[in-house]
Amino acid sequence: MSGATELPVPDTADVRSGAEVSEELLSVLPLLGEWHGEGQSTGAGGDFRFGQWIRFSHDGRGFLAYDARSWRLTDDGAIVGPGVRESGFWRPRGQDDVELLVTNPEGLVELYVGRARTTTSWELTTDVMARTPDAPDVSRAVRLYGIVEGALMYAIDRAGPDEAPRPWMSARLERIR
Repeated sequence: MSGATELPVPDTADVRSGAEVSEELLSVLPLLGEWHGEGQSTGAGGDFRFGQWIRFSHDGRGFLAYDARSWRLTDDGAIVGPGVRESGFWRPRGQDDVELLVTNPEGLVELYVGRARTTTSWELTTDVMARTPDAPDVSRAVRLYGIVEGALMYAIDRAGPDEAPRPWMSARLERIR
C-alpha cells in the first residue's frame, strides 16, 4: 500500500468545509468538531486521570459520527498507555430527541435515548445494552453532555445489575477544530 487514500465522500468536523450540514443536525450541531482535554475515571481499574480526543463529524446526512480515544495519565501527566475507546453515531430525532449508538472494544454495545436539555446540553439514558460474555457487567448507563463556556464537558454514570448508577468517567475538553 502506498499512502492514505482520500475517500470519495469524506466526513468533516466543521461547518465550513465538506458536505452541507443537514437541517436534521441543528439540535446537535454545537458538538461538531474535534475536542481534546483531560478527565477522571472511577471505573473498575481504580481512579485515574486520562487524556482524551473526541471527534464529531458528518457526511451531509442526518447523523453525527462519533469517535473517542483516551489514554491513561499518571498524576503528573505522563502517558502510561491506552484508555477507553468508543465509536458510534448521534441520531437526532425531531426537535429535541436524540439517540446515541456506542460500541467499544470492551464488548459493550449501548443504545441511548434522550433529549436536549438546552441548546447546548443533552441527557441520555440507555435503552438497550448488549454485552459479550467477557464484557463488564454493565446493565445501564446515563450520559450527560454540555458545552459550558466553550468547553465540552461530559459525565458518564454506569450501573451493574441491582445497583444505582455510579460515576464512571467525566472530562472537560477544549475545541481544537
